[in-house]
Amino acid sequence: MATGFEGRWALVTGASAGIGVALSRELARQGAKLILTARRADRLEALAAELRGQGTEVRIVTADLNDRAAPQAIFAATEGAGIAVDILVNNAGLGQYGAFATSDLEQELSQVRVNCEAVVHLTRLFVPPMVSRRRGWILVVASTASFQPVPYLSTYAATKGFDRFFALGLAEEVAASGIRVTALCPGPTESEFFEVAGASAFRGRGVQSAEQVAARALRALASGQRTVIPNLSGRATATLVKLLPTGWITRVVARMARPRP
Repeated sequence: MATGFEGRWALVTGASAGIGVALSRELARQGAKLILTARRADRLEALAAELRGQGTEVRIVTADLNDRAAPQAIFAATEGAGIAVDILVNNAGLGQYGAFATSDLEQELSQVRVNCEAVVHLTRLFVPPMVSRRRGWILVVASTASFQPVPYLSTYAATKGFDRFFALGLAEEVAASGIRVTALCPGPTESEFFEVAGASAFRGRGVQSAEQVAARALRALASGQRTVIPNLSGRATATLVKLLPTGWITRVVARMARPRP
């Protein structure tokens, strides 16, 4: 299908690994120009070299979204420098698995800053120019964890619930301005997330490739679909949790997720 992304500048956060890399490659395949941002400059440079070798125009903005000044710095380096960003991909995120009472406090707070605060800040900066141009696409990466509480990933699931509802509310607000907003809710996906979050217990079976997730996400974004759950088990879970009591679901998830000695 024609996506409308050809020749447009796309900004991808968290572009150094996993779904971020796959989304960047898929956007490039569809003719977009890329602005890649993440903490790890070496990985961004490697991906940029790969994409440039395929004929894609690429720029890099190294930034850590845990730093509250980062969104403004990213905006200054793009829209502030005369680059019209028509596609904003809020992909950067992190998690932490384990009992909240003994978890690392800074990591808990970092999840809120990166998964929520930075998403709101970046989106608030880039939406006004999109409204003025009466075009734009915004992808917010949430999770199937956004549909129910997830004990032992309590903060992560809560931040992803925030992301999903933020995307849905914003989608309705800006639809009349020609802007499409999609909440992407992947299930377990091949990436560094499990290792970084210490959440290998959640890997399970039916793990999707980041490439599959990216392709389905961008099809949904191009078509104006407001929520996309790229795998069948995730769609089944999202339907099931609407029918069952939240307390019961939470207890079942807790038994499954409880850390083992």
